[in-house]
Amino acid sequence: MKSMFIAGCGYIGRRVARLARDAGYEPTCLVRSAEHGAALEQTGFGTVIAALDDPAGIPVPETAAGGVVLYCVPPPGGGLSDTRARNFCAALAALSPPPAVIVYLGATSVYSETRGGVVTEDSPTAPASAMGKRRLDAEAAFREFGAAHGTAVVILRISGIYGPGRLPLMQISQGQPLLKEAESGPSNRIHADDLAQVCLAAVEKGEDGDVFNVSDGHPASMTSYFNAAADALGMPRQPQVTLEEARQAMSPLMFSYVSESRVVDNSRMLEKLGVRLRYPTMAQGLPASIEAA
Repeated sequence: MKSMFIAGCGYIGRRVARLARDAGYEPTCLVRSAEHGAALEQTGFGTVIAALDDPAGIPVPETAAGGVVLYCVPPPGGGLSDTRARNFCAALAALSPPPAVIVYLGATSVYSETRGGVVTEDSPTAPASAMGKRRLDAEAAFREFGAAHGTAVVILRISGIYGPGRLPLMQISQGQPLLKEAESGPSNRIHADDLAQVCLAAVEKGEDGDVFNVSDGHPASMTSYFNAAADALGMPRQPQVTLEEARQAMSPLMFSYVSESRVVDNSRMLEKLGVRLRYPTMAQGLPASIEAA
């Protein structure tokens, strides 16, 4: 069995763990809570219970030595650096041998604002949002670790994730405002099951220094997505407001999501990783997400 250490084994990590086990890996899952760890152990996965905010509390992940690391932990809520990723890299530095491969699950928020333009993996990374800056710092942390320890590092820049249990039900049911369709630029999504298979393909086919945009390749505005989700759920669509009204009515995080606009090119992912998407459009992915919920 090949070793795989999944840091942050939550919504996506669990899906990857199941696929990896079927592919001949032995996953070990790092999670924050004992309850979550117990649930994973009941399904046959080894677990480590730890948070990554306190460097002194992070155990050395021995099962990552010489194996594959998949890092799925989101950055902390403040600042411009990803202290969790840097704390985790410090723990990895104690391993001998170091991991052979690290796959970092990042975000397309690292790109510069393009006002609806197309971004490829070679597009400038000068994020406007603090979250984007933290995501870019995490990329740098893993690259620095890889260069220092001879570990191959593969970076996935992931667009918005949706799937069973991951639809905007609360926002729709509460009637939270959306940006007017005419002012809502294009954005991208990826179904959770497709993302999981991309992660495994990145482990097996990615090479050191590879960066992959991860999306379904069919952009639509955030407003279109929320409207389609409401229709699929049989719920009323949300009210729409202007950009200036959205600035006042939305949380800073939600406003950053709706105000940034780009089309994410996924051709490198499809060509090099050889992934065949199960849900290449949200018209296919949304009904499947409701049926499987």
